[in-house]
Amino acid sequence: MNFSSEQPKIIVVGSSSIDLVLETEKIPSANETVLATSSDSYFGGKGANQAVGTARLGASVYFIGCVGMDPLGQQIMRNLVSENVNVGFVYETDLEATGTAYVTTSDGDTVIVVVPAANKCLDIDHIEAADKYFHTTDLVLIQLEIPMKAVEYTVRKAKKYGKKVGLYAAPAVHLSQEIIDNVDFIIVKSSELHIVFGDDEREDILKKYFNKVFLRDDTNSTIYFDGTEMKYFRNDKDKTSYKMGMGDAFTSGFAIALCHNNAIDECVKFGNEVSARISEKKGSQTGLPRVSDFFS
Repeated sequence: MNFSSEQPKIIVVGSSSIDLVLETEKIPSANETVLATSSDSYFGGKGANQAVGTARLGASVYFIGCVGMDPLGQQIMRNLVSENVNVGFVYETDLEATGTAYVTTSDGDTVIVVVPAANKCLDIDHIEAADKYFHTTDLVLIQLEIPMKAVEYTVRKAKKYGKKVGLYAAPAVHLSQEIIDNVDFIIVKSSELHIVFGDDEREDILKKYFNKVFLRDDTNSTIYFDGTEMKYFRNDKDKTSYKMGMGDAFTSGFAIALCHNNAIDECVKFGNEVSARISEKKGSQTGLPRVSDFFS
């Protein structure tokens, strides 16, 4: 794994939220009431997770997002600033509250309900305002907790300037061919592959989009086709205690490795390692590693 002396420049366009996490003895079924053994709140949102993840790994990061004009929004802004993420393009709206996520977790299983709220207000005008920074960035990262029109506009703008684009396709929706063709890598959960790409066989999808589609599962394994053969990398700790944010952590590690011009297999390995480390602590951002954790 090569880390050059150049500091990568990354723009993250995406969501931010406050996550309320409830630990229970079991995941409740429909019409069932269970008691929580604990409750905690954490900073989250797939966009903010990736902004913090890449910043901790040494990138200069601009985050483009939207929060409510409320105390939760202010908490998110202060947290991003403390993580050395530039918030000059995080917009405040009085039309919606700050995004939240309600997470119920039990023995490694997790059920998540996301309330996008202010994240729905992210508009193409907000992205356009950061136009001059798209000129100089090395990579743009997007996810799917913001309006699709914002995702599509971001992809078009990045490709207009010849920039790399990475997409974590979650929450899963069917992607247009325009997005698939114009992003450089797509990370997708194995259980959601057919939502994103349709009903073709898994191997056919991976072969069609070789070195572009990276399939992830809860054992922290990644599968992709390199143009010659199927590649499989796994980095599973003895016990993966906390699975929240593992996809965002993988995306952050993969993106940083790619910015440092590593081969695809090294990018996958590093993404897996970053993802494995986050699983050691509660919360989507708490366990995100820093450059010093790998190169002390």
